[in-house]
Amino acid sequence: MSVRGVPVSTGPFGVLRRALRVLEAVDRHPGGVPEAALARELGLAPPAVRELAEALELEGYLARVDGAWTLGGAVAVLGQHNREQLVRVRLEQRLAELRDELGAAVYFGRYHDGELAVEAVAADELTAPAVREWADFRATAHASAIGKCLLGQLDHDGRRDHLARHPAARLTARTITDQQQLMHRLERQPATVPVLDIQEYALGTVCAAVPVSAGSTVGCLATSLPVEQAHRLRAAAELLAERAAPLMLAMAV
Repeated sequence: MSVRGVPVSTGPFGVLRRALRVLEAVDRHPGGVPEAALARELGLAPPAVRELAEALELEGYLARVDGAWTLGGAVAVLGQHNREQLVRVRLEQRLAELRDELGAAVYFGRYHDGELAVEAVAADELTAPAVREWADFRATAHASAIGKCLLGQLDHDGRRDHLARHPAARLTARTITDQQQLMHRLERQPATVPVLDIQEYALGTVCAAVPVSAGSTVGCLATSLPVEQAHRLRAAAELLAERAAPLMLAMAV
């Protein structure tokens, strides 16, 4: 099946593409469009359209008026000076919700202008403590789940350039410092599989990260747990992957 010529795929990126197609279709109907007509236009089942439209309504991008879907108030501010503020607020809301759902600290990282940045953190000192940045995150991408997830989204030359500027230093006994081995792992990392850090950055901490790409953003969503809770990491990573689509939608629209 395709939506206006765009193949429908599974996973968070497929959800994001379908949600954006719904938004575009509603935009073509200034007076509003009934759900059944929207489903026919997009070639999707009505229940799928309803789920996507309701998610967009929750974000403020769509509104239901007299049984028809129309653009919501959030669309009006896009492109204006407060767009970055809107995106930031939505990002922080989503991270806080994830922190509470996981019972663990949650992070949003981005690779921009050749450097890694952890741009937002939702943590609680008692119930969901954040990783202590004892070594500059920007220089230790080779050892962290966030860093490896971001480097994995770059091309071969981009990875080599980063590692040339930030040589892989040994942080713990588990840190990979051999550049060829690191490059090999990054190139073989499946895009749909969470990236893990099992005490490579800091002893006593395990982390997982999944990619979050919206527009030109090379980003990732990550979580960390004390090593004694390492048995929870896989399930936490899977939940991050499931929640990545609403986050991408909030950032991309």
